[in-house]
Amino acid sequence: MITPDLESGTKLWHLVKNHDHSDQREGDRGSKMVSEIYLTRLLATKGTLQKFVDDLFETIFSTAHRGSALPLAIKYMFDFLDEQADKHSITDYDVRHTWKSNCLPLRFWVNVIKNPQFVFDIHKNSITDACLSVVAQTFMDSCSTSEHKLGKDSPSNKLLYAKDIPNYKSWVERYYSDISRMPAISDQDMSAYLAEQSRLHLDQFNSMSALHEIYTYIIKYKDEILSALQKDEPSRRQRLRGKLEQVIDTMALAS
Repeated sequence: MITPDLESGTKLWHLVKNHDHSDQREGDRGSKMVSEIYLTRLLATKGTLQKFVDDLFETIFSTAHRGSALPLAIKYMFDFLDEQADKHSITDYDVRHTWKSNCLPLRFWVNVIKNPQFVFDIHKNSITDACLSVVAQTFMDSCSTSEHKLGKDSPSNKLLYAKDIPNYKSWVERYYSDISRMPAISDQDMSAYLAEQSRLHLDQFNSMSALHEIYTYIIKYKDEILSALQKDEPSRRQRLRGKLEQVIDTMALAS
């Protein structure tokens, strides 16, 4: 596709094409024709995959989709975020919405969408990776509270799902609203749930390695964590600061 130089046999491009020469302008017109052909194919492919993308988003943003109950951890985490917002007098809906989006959809689901090899024993080629990136970008835009102003110069992956994103956004808002109306999860129920999960996956994880990672984090932010435990009333009642200091001292002696 690049016309070779008659003397050297090669033609060099900079990172940005120089549009001063007529032969390059001819090439640009050819590229535009190719882009229009691919755009038609892109729209056709999007139509073929639309149902699967809709099903994926509907499944993720549903508290009880097809008989699957919402994990207790999600309700517990979202209630914790709402409690922190109330505690710090944060009434802005966008802030609360963004916190929840950053914790679950953008932290977890985007990774799974873009990297199916994390879950399934499959090979992800470059074409599949590009397609999944478009779906992941649509997913991220659906979780955003800001309005995306699109024009003729906007990337094709943004334009492709532009008409669908308002509907997806309503699903996200409904999802967060449904979770907020669910009965609160007590600390005892959450502890029992975590204990059961630990029992079910007992042989799949190295608990000592996990504890070491937590300890490394604690040492890095020791002063901030100890101060926070001292200020928190429930933590003072359980004497968590003293217990943590005892663990730190024991580990220091062992090392």
